[in-house]
Amino acid sequence: MKSATAPPPAKQFTTISGRQIEPLYTADDVAGLDYAKDLGDPGDFPYTRGIHPSGYRGKLWTMRQFAGFGTPEETNERYKQLLAAGGTGLSVAFDLPTLMGRDPNHPLALGEVGKCGVSIVTLADMEVLFKGITLADITTSMTINSPAPMIFAMYLVVAEQQGADWKTLSGTIQNDILKEFIAQKEYIFPPRPSMRLITDIFEFCTKEVPKWNTISVSGYHIREAGSTSLQELAFTLRDGIEYVQWGVDAGLDVDDFVPRISFFFNAHSDFFEEIAKYRAARKIWATVMKERFGAKDERSWKLRFHTQTAGVSLTAQQPYNNVVRTALQALSAVLGGTNSLHTNSLDEALALPTAEAATLALRTQQVIAHESGVTNMVDPLGGSWFVEKLTLDMEAGAYKYFETIDRMGGMVAAIENGFPQREIAEASYRFQQAVEAREKLIVGVNAYVDENETPMSILYIDDTAAELQAQRLERVMATRDHARVEAALEALREAARGASNTMYPLLDCVRAYATVGEMCDALRQVWGEYEEVPSI
Repeated sequence: MKSATAPPPAKQFTTISGRQIEPLYTADDVAGLDYAKDLGDPGDFPYTRGIHPSGYRGKLWTMRQFAGFGTPEETNERYKQLLAAGGTGLSVAFDLPTLMGRDPNHPLALGEVGKCGVSIVTLADMEVLFKGITLADITTSMTINSPAPMIFAMYLVVAEQQGADWKTLSGTIQNDILKEFIAQKEYIFPPRPSMRLITDIFEFCTKEVPKWNTISVSGYHIREAGSTSLQELAFTLRDGIEYVQWGVDAGLDVDDFVPRISFFFNAHSDFFEEIAKYRAARKIWATVMKERFGAKDERSWKLRFHTQTAGVSLTAQQPYNNVVRTALQALSAVLGGTNSLHTNSLDEALALPTAEAATLALRTQQVIAHESGVTNMVDPLGGSWFVEKLTLDMEAGAYKYFETIDRMGGMVAAIENGFPQREIAEASYRFQQAVEAREKLIVGVNAYVDENETPMSILYIDDTAAELQAQRLERVMATRDHARVEAALEALREAARGASNTMYPLLDCVRAYATVGEMCDALRQVWGEYEEVPSI
């Protein structure tokens, strides 16, 4: 084992994002802070201190563990384990073929079926995924983007089969295609028709599923791609602004659909910087909705967000250190006022989490909620000169990015120009340089290294899931009404060529047991596929 002596003191003191930190903060650093204008009481505009007057005294955040692997049967079993362990919401992870709109029998799906999430191909799979789980009684989050309308339609039809009233269903579909073009790269269609699908969901849910969160605007994947905390904040909120603008341009009233827009942020390792990010996000969103879009309903002003601890911060080296990282990151999310939280498992840098690791991650949230005392008051760090200064700096930096993107013609135009992609690539490169120069220390990686680690047991997903899913698909295709399927797919193509809402023909496709791949291919035939222009 290498020596575990402490490294030399840092030459400069900066956050993980490279923000310079002064040795001491005083009242002079926030001399211009106006309590009513910049902060307000919890529950009051601009919601810097939280959207609920009582904070977590009235209701704890939703403890929502992200899960999905292998077959729908295996994931259904994991869901039931998490619910039995005290989880209060479900969060579905899909495998790569599903995310890319490909069926298990497609050549590009080879070796990927069920490996990093659950394989969902037809309504038959969704029926199994939620077997024994009453959708009317639980909130469900589904992390999927390009095929989001298809998966959402499947969920609605299963709820319909259970006798649920769509108007009472609550949950979230991620449905955030802009961050796919910016960071995660799981896109199918070009940006503009992709935005059409999203506005169709806005309109559909306003009429049919009014309690459903129609989009979860995600900074999480932007941060995982290497952005700074400020870039995550600015690009995520500017994505949200873009979605609102497209909804308004499609003829929707801002107060009819904006209250169902939610957000999804990363909880990274720089404790205070993350807390400031969440506080600034609420303030900026409230101000922009009120002043830029003229929203009158206070629900449109209130930014609601889910948080997930930083997967990119987890290390394969000394994986038990990840328990500590995750606990601190989760605590920052709670102190920042998150409405929903997922805690990563200690083994996720190595594989999908084991049931034991996932339960420990959930227990981390429960310890924070019930043993730490941090839920006893609202915004306990409010008034800290350091936190308030960081919050103001975050706000100012985000508005500068807004101005740049607005000059480009909006976020879709900025993405087509490669602007956010370049910004993130440069930030990621700078951070990696700092790690390699040991200006930023990662315990177990470039400091306190243990060369004699004992490998830990991990969850291994073999190719059985691919075989079982291929067999189920064959059975479905052998028993379904092919004429009904083709008629439904042609109606979908016709809607895509015109201006009618695509959700209604998608529901008919799902009821006919069309596959995700068939539905996506129908739209590919009309809109084509997107190929990114290199930005470096």
